[in-house]
Amino acid sequence: MSKPPITARGAQRLREQLKELKTVDRPRITRAIAEARAHGDLSENAEYHAAREQQSFLEGRIAAIETALADAQIIDVTSLNTDGKVVFGATIGLMNLANDEEVTYQIVGEMEADIEKMLISISSPIARALIGKLEGDVVEVKAPGGTVEYEILEVRYE
Repeated sequence: MSKPPITARGAQRLREQLKELKTVDRPRITRAIAEARAHGDLSENAEYHAAREQQSFLEGRIAAIETALADAQIIDVTSLNTDGKVVFGATIGLMNLANDEEVTYQIVGEMEADIEKMLISISSPIARALIGKLEGDVVEVKAPGGTVEYEILEVRYE
């Protein structure tokens, strides 16, 4: 099985999130469990059960991030020689040819994808359509809502 890619910036964000989970959230939940235990009978203690549920979720999240970081292939896009091609990690400026709307995306790994931050997964239809293309190319993206044509305005490696 190949290693899932992640950008160097994305790996750093995950390391920061992991540090916060371990140094801030974990001690807070441990204190909440201890406080709830002090209230007595645990079988009917809703605060205790809620804190234990939070702890379970937190430990699962920590394990998922640690596994993702251990298994990932970290790619520093600034060090790639790509001759202007769209590759993993590239930031691409696009124009929707149907409505002249401009948008900018960065192609990232599954674990760091966040459409609100304009970070699209390497496995998304738009990323798959863009990979290997050059500035000035027109690409057709087959999306759930139909086919959309984009012109690649800019390719950056940040």
